[in-house]
Amino acid sequence: MSRSAHPAGPRHGDVLTEGHYQAPPSDLNALDPKVWSATVARDAHGVVTVGGLDVRALAAEFGTPAYVLDEADFRARARAWRDAFGPGADVYYAGKAFLSKAVVRWLHEEGLNLDVCSPGELAVALAAGMPAERIALHGNNKSAAELEQAVKAGVGHVVLDSYQEIERLAAIAAGQGVRQPVLIRVTVGVEAHTHEFIATAHEDQKFGLSLTGGAALEAVRRVLAHDSLELRGIHSHIGSQIFDTAGFEVAARRVVGLLAGIRDEYGIELPEIDLGGGLGIAYTSEDDPREPAEIAAALDGIVRRECAAARLAAPRLSVEPGRAIVGPTAFTLYEVGTVKHLDGLRTYVSVDGGMSDNIRTALYDAEYSVALVSRTSTAAPMLSRVVGKHCESGDILVRDAFLPEDLAPGDLLAVPATGAYCRSMASNYNHALKPPVLAVLDGRARVIVRRETEEDLLRLDIG
Repeated sequence: MSRSAHPAGPRHGDVLTEGHYQAPPSDLNALDPKVWSATVARDAHGVVTVGGLDVRALAAEFGTPAYVLDEADFRARARAWRDAFGPGADVYYAGKAFLSKAVVRWLHEEGLNLDVCSPGELAVALAAGMPAERIALHGNNKSAAELEQAVKAGVGHVVLDSYQEIERLAAIAAGQGVRQPVLIRVTVGVEAHTHEFIATAHEDQKFGLSLTGGAALEAVRRVLAHDSLELRGIHSHIGSQIFDTAGFEVAARRVVGLLAGIRDEYGIELPEIDLGGGLGIAYTSEDDPREPAEIAAALDGIVRRECAAARLAAPRLSVEPGRAIVGPTAFTLYEVGTVKHLDGLRTYVSVDGGMSDNIRTALYDAEYSVALVSRTSTAAPMLSRVVGKHCESGDILVRDAFLPEDLAPGDLLAVPATGAYCRSMASNYNHALKPPVLAVLDGRARVIVRRETEEDLLRLDIG
C-alpha cells in the first residue's frame, strides 16, 4: 500500500459524532418563519403551500428540481429596505444574487436601483426596462467593450477598481463626449467575520484600492485629472453573509476619514458614500439576521457622527442588499430518489438535483435547512445527509439534517433560503439541465426562467 494512501474509515465522509450537530427539532413538521418566505405554510392536510399553492401541484405541473420564488415576499423585502433608508439614500439591489427580467421589473416598480457586474447582467437590466441612470456597474476587470457598453447606455455610476480602469474609462468617456460619474472602490482593512472566499475588505484580495497603502488617494488624484470622469464618491464592501454591523461601522469611519483627506488635499467634498451590501440571512434556525430598519439606523448614525466630527456635510448614503432581499424569498423543490441507511453512521437521501443547482455547500461549507413538504410525519427523526445525483462525493446539499425515518422515494423535500446565488451559480455539470424559476403570487404560478432542455445544450455544442 502506498504510504500516501489510507483506508477509508467511518470518518471518511466527515461523519460528526453526537454533540457536534444540533439536536433533533421537537417537531420535524414545523416551518421556522425566519428561514421560509412569508407565504409558506402547511395546509389542513399537512402539505406545504406557498402563495396559496400546493407544492405537489407545482411539482406535477413544472417538474423538479425547481426554484420557487415568493413574489409577494420579494416585493415586501424590497420595500422594507427602501423604506428603512428613506428618500435621502439609495438602495441598489445586487443583481449577482439573482437576476431575471421579472426581478428587474419588480425592482423598478418598488423604487430600488440595481447594480450589475457583467455585460450579461447589464443586458438583462436594460432589456427589462431599468432606467440606465439607476444602474451601477461593478467589477474588478471590466473590459474596454464592457465599459463602452455601459457609457453608451448611460449608467448612473461606474465603480472603479484599478488604475488601469481609470485610464480605460476616461478614454472611452472622452471618445463619446460624456462625463461619466464614478465611485472609487477602496479596501478599508476590515476583517469581516465570514468565509474567506466572501470576505472582500482585507488587504490580500483582488477587489478595490488600498486605503492604508495610499492607493485609494492616488486613484482620487488620477480620476480628478480627467475631465471625462466625474468623481461622485467612495465605495466600500467588506464581505457577505455578515450579521455583525460593527465591521460596517469601522468601514464607514475609515471611508469618512478618506473623504476628509480628499477635502483637505483637493478642496472638494464628495457627495456620496456607498457601504456595499453583505448583510446575512437565516439559512438555519440558529442564524439571527438584522432587520433593515436596524441596519439603516446604525449605518446612517455612524456616517453622520463621523462626518460631524470631521466637519463634513453628510454625504448621500448607498447600500447594496442582494441576498438580504432575494435569499429568503425562494426555496428549491426536490423529489427523493433513493434513501440509503448506513448502520451506525447516517442516512443518505438522494434527490433529483444537487451541486449543479446549489454549489454553495460544496464551495463555502454553507449550511441549509431542509423539510419534508409533501406530507407530515410522526416518525422518529433520523440523522440525514441530503445529496445530489452528480458523480462527486462532495455533491452535498444539506450536510447534517434530521428527517423522518419513514422518508421514501417520491417524497418531496424543500431547501429554503435558496433565492440568492443558487440559480446564479448553477452549472451544467454532468450535462445537468438548469432548473426553472417559478414565481408564485396569490394562488398563481408562472415560469420566469424556464427549465433548460437537451436542445439547449445541443444548440451550443456545434460539433
